[in-house]
Amino acid sequence: MKEILKERISNSKDLFVNLRRHFHKHPELGYQEHETAKKIAELLKEWGLEVQEGVATTGVVGVLKGNKVGRTIAIRADIDALPIKEATGLEFASQNEGVMHACSHDGHIAMCLGTAKILSEIKEHLKGNVKFIFQPAEEGPGGAEKMIEEGVLENPSVDAIIGLHIWPEIESGFVGISKGPIMAAADRYEMTIKGLGGHGAKPHLAIDPIIAASHIVTTLQSIVSRELDPLDSTVISNCSFNSGNRFNVIPEEANLSGTVRTFNPKIREEVPRRMESIISGIANSMRCKYDFKYEYYYPATINDKEFTSYFENIAKDILGQEKVFEIERPSMGAEDFSFYLEKVPGTFFFLGTKNEEKEINKPIHHPEYTIDEDILPIGVELFCSMVVDFLKE
Repeated sequence: MKEILKERISNSKDLFVNLRRHFHKHPELGYQEHETAKKIAELLKEWGLEVQEGVATTGVVGVLKGNKVGRTIAIRADIDALPIKEATGLEFASQNEGVMHACSHDGHIAMCLGTAKILSEIKEHLKGNVKFIFQPAEEGPGGAEKMIEEGVLENPSVDAIIGLHIWPEIESGFVGISKGPIMAAADRYEMTIKGLGGHGAKPHLAIDPIIAASHIVTTLQSIVSRELDPLDSTVISNCSFNSGNRFNVIPEEANLSGTVRTFNPKIREEVPRRMESIISGIANSMRCKYDFKYEYYYPATINDKEFTSYFENIAKDILGQEKVFEIERPSMGAEDFSFYLEKVPGTFFFLGTKNEEKEINKPIHHPEYTIDEDILPIGVELFCSMVVDFLKE
């Protein structure tokens, strides 16, 4: 079976590349992926899968049933793009002005579809089911949670799940794994500091929200530096600060927002309480009022240790020992694949795309970001091999 898969995948490389380029050329934002979903559904139906459309608005689910009853494994691909103006100069660059696949989702779609195509050709050898989850809105507000709420892990019930992210920090063709946390929890906050407006020449007659807010931004960093164990990685980043519009007018209020990244669930619960304590204390001491809103966004992406070890062995068998490694540190970026891993065992891994010879070295979300298309067959082979091995048991 291993050789059959290799041959079929090798012969289908052009298909994978063409699929990736099609979706790159026609990117759509979260919950607007109507044409993307239509194309995905058409192909899955053409290859004989049972297809459900309109899941979580624009999600698509395809089910491939083997010739015998057995377990079910799911493969997930995110399908949304980003509001970025593309600057790659590629022949297949985005035709949707101001929207771009700058986070590899075009490659994820191509590999997931490629896997569906290859496995559909050998379904008589499969014992059980493969569920292909094409999920909208990973970039926000989080389509995974909505798909789960609408039953994507049921009928048939999913026993395990696997997903990947093409990763520009890893050399092309190498695979990075983690037998635990691989990406952080991502939360968001907003605050408004309310003072009293006045003339810049007479600050004693006003209550300056900018001064109070500035102290708050600085003091929040003491939570990380002085209140948390240094080994428990945490990030508090205030990423917007808007106040005033005139050089000589003290404004009425300051509006701030930012993100918090954590791995430890207890710290994740504690941070917003400490933040509000600091915000309240400084605001009150400077005669300001405040509003503070904190939203728990994506939980940490934590791989199942046993299932990841299982995948590791399969990946090393395909790529060789030297090309599969445990990452030294998890990413402080976030992924809503985490919601699936809270429900079923699985793994999320990084597939490297960095290739200096091809000048493929830009970070994700960069307007010149692209991928090394030679990795597409690798991703398909990893998925196919995992499915075949998992379903034989």
